[in-house]
Amino acid sequence: MQGARCRVSKANFKIVIPARFSSTRFPGKPLALINNVPMVIRVYQRVVQTSASEVIVATDDERIADVCRKSNTPFCMTDAGHPTGTDRVAEVCRQMQWQDNDVIVNVQGDEPLIPLTSVEQVAHNLQLHADASIATLCTPITDLQELADPNNVKVVFDHRGMALYFSRSGIPFERDATGDLSQSFRHLGLYAYRADFLKRYSGMQACAIEDLEKLEQLRALWNGERIHVDVATELPGPGVDTPEQLAEVEALLTSAVK
Repeated sequence: MQGARCRVSKANFKIVIPARFSSTRFPGKPLALINNVPMVIRVYQRVVQTSASEVIVATDDERIADVCRKSNTPFCMTDAGHPTGTDRVAEVCRQMQWQDNDVIVNVQGDEPLIPLTSVEQVAHNLQLHADASIATLCTPITDLQELADPNNVKVVFDHRGMALYFSRSGIPFERDATGDLSQSFRHLGLYAYRADFLKRYSGMQACAIEDLEKLEQLRALWNGERIHVDVATELPGPGVDTPEQLAEVEALLTSAVK
């Protein structure tokens, strides 16, 4: 690992923040300024307030690494060829030689408003469910338009909260079309993993349903891994995929300090 080490506490989970420079819709997004602070540093400054024992930025670009050095933010240089953020987190796990049962939370580098309670919740849930390899969160879907939008990933789970399937389609399908949304949930892209799963994941080949849905979590289900799903105790703030969303987040942060 390069850069300064972060604070250490008695907590037993770690956080990795994947940050790629390349982005189709928003090149250089991790370095976009929010009130004069690069977004990836904003995310780090937020999640370091959790009880995580370690927080590390994972990047493939020297420009992001340089910003981390200047701000005394811990980081790892990773392979530029990783197809997914999970693969990037898995490389950090190998570099750091973390133990098999360590819990690692993957916080996206474009979530400067991520609720700290969600990070703690997903880590705690994985610690509570020894038969799960991954834990994640969801929120209730409240209207049919949200259910129909393929950009909103949906999830169904069993009575123990173990995922049955993730899809861009509206699931479960309500045959009688009464508008009942009581079992409809939107998946949030926040994950906690066990380190031994990340080591296995790197050797798993992409599966047919993953390729069809373009959802990497289906690879885990396809290979028999269990994913625990819980309803988030706090609704997430907006992420940043476009310059317009960046301006929205900046306005929210500015108003919060007034």
